[in-house]
Amino acid sequence: METTLKTKSIPQIDSIEELARFWDSHDVTDFEDALEEVVEPVFERFDTSVVTIDLPAKELAAIKQIAKERRVEPITLVREWILEKLYYTELMRRAVKEFHAQ
Repeated sequence: METTLKTKSIPQIDSIEELARFWDSHDVTDFEDALEEVVEPVFERFDTSVVTIDLPAKELAAIKQIAKERRVEPITLVREWILEKLYYTELMRRAVKEFHAQ
């Protein structure tokens, strides 16, 4: 006797990593009734450039290990670190400028 499996709905997730994990363990054909055609772009590309960084193997291995522990891609981790450094550098620049203006 064949049984029909009841499928849950597609989760509303903002995280690409979480969505990827969901689809790694589910089949899109189980959700055919919930799918809809999208005619406009879903993701917007920002004006970005690629930067290549030469790192010794030891440092690259450390980045990969930290990224794995945080469950993110290494490039996501490095991008996060760069943006944090830029943010704090700008804060310090403004603080020094304000200090000298007094």
